[in-house]
Amino acid sequence: MIATLPMYDHPGVREATDALWAAIRDRLRAEGIVAPDELSRSDDLFALWRSPDLLLGQICGLPVRTEFHASVTLLGAIDYGLEDTPAGHYHSLFVVRDSDPRSQLAEFEGASLVYNEAVSHSGWAVAAFAPVRFRICRETGSHRDSVRALGDGEAEIAAIDAISWRLIQAHTDLARGMKIVGRSAATPGQALVTAQPQLAGALLRAIAGGIADLAEQHRTALGARGFVEIPLSDYMAVPIPPDPEAYALEYA
Repeated sequence: MIATLPMYDHPGVREATDALWAAIRDRLRAEGIVAPDELSRSDDLFALWRSPDLLLGQICGLPVRTEFHASVTLLGAIDYGLEDTPAGHYHSLFVVRDSDPRSQLAEFEGASLVYNEAVSHSGWAVAAFAPVRFRICRETGSHRDSVRALGDGEAEIAAIDAISWRLIQAHTDLARGMKIVGRSAATPGQALVTAQPQLAGALLRAIAGGIADLAEQHRTALGARGFVEIPLSDYMAVPIPPDPEAYALEYA
């Protein structure tokens, strides 16, 4: 069996992420379910998510809509306690350099954009459906690298997952010299899923119980407030963006 919780697995909270998995794992084992000792960590997340041995995974909402709704069972999402955001949901922040004289998203029509990945809702889909059009600069590979690219002057703006932004602020210096000029609408959070539908009930109990009983320092580090069951229809209702090349051609 494979378990992976990669979406907010920042080095600064890795101990807390491992503690969360241990709490879930031990509850699963108490119900007689074989669960791996440790989380699987790999650069090839799609290989982990596609594995028939996936016991528990965490997937961005965009890949859920484009592929994984047909191959895994959705469990729900962790509630990370974002202000002005429904439980179990999240939003993105439009981040720019503090030295930029513009202060509203509407002023960034035609601005150069970096984004983390084309398969990311928080970094790409949010930007593609923003009320202004951007000039695409490049894909960076991560939200941290997008903020780093802004700081290096490679681009003018990026859409950053609000939970990732919280981790960047807490554990790096990258947020210094940056400001927020807008935010996206809230959407269902990073999906917890399984390729073992017969174990869904046990997983729901183990996840909710594991978060509730997590040591306070670990819960605080992760920002985890609880677990929310969210129907697949809520994820599927969010539109799928064009790929960046098509977007660039349309808005050239």
